[in-house]
Amino acid sequence: MEKIDLRKQFQNLYRPSAKKIEEVEVPPLKFVMLDGIVPKGEKVDQSEDFSQAMEALYGISYTLKFASKLRKENPIDFTVMALEALWWVAHVDFEFGKPDEWLFTAMMMQPEQITTEMFEEALVQVGKKRPNPALKKLRLETFSERLCIQVMHIGPYSTEPVTIDRMKAYMHENGYIRNGKHHEIYLGDPRRADPNKLKTILRQPVKKG
Repeated sequence: MEKIDLRKQFQNLYRPSAKKIEEVEVPPLKFVMLDGIVPKGEKVDQSEDFSQAMEALYGISYTLKFASKLRKENPIDFTVMALEALWWVAHVDFEFGKPDEWLFTAMMMQPEQITTEMFEEALVQVGKKRPNPALKKLRLETFSERLCIQVMHIGPYSTEPVTIDRMKAYMHENGYIRNGKHHEIYLGDPRRADPNKLKTILRQPVKKG
């Protein structure tokens, strides 16, 4: 049986340096995703909306993994990808740590062989095993960012503004402006990892200003 590891296949996107800002071209990729809100004054790790989104994404992704392995024709195993999220606030530029209502799109990348039919069947299975209000918001969609800058942030999420400032400086020095939503890829599990060792990829779509 063929096995796919998308993180290895797209090493340039999922293994950036922590020492320097890198420019990458992000092609159209397939994701399961859903939108949500973290109300003003509420922390992300205390958000019911984000917690339900995580549960739904992991549930559907592992169900799709097993469905892909059990296919009669061309069965393929694949490694479930990391949780990712786009973050923004309404009407103003995203500013990390600002007390505002945060909007998010939580997402997990899927292999190209995952079809709409497989996705819909998996939704039914997950709904029967682990009912979750977030499941009805899930969608399978191709998402593209094109030119981006990115860097590996190592440490607690609370220290991300320092790394984001480095990204802003790089954009200013190279004549770039934002061209999309702030993107985070969570490679560590905050429930188990030492906060000082957490790894989070910070990505920002850009264009020449």
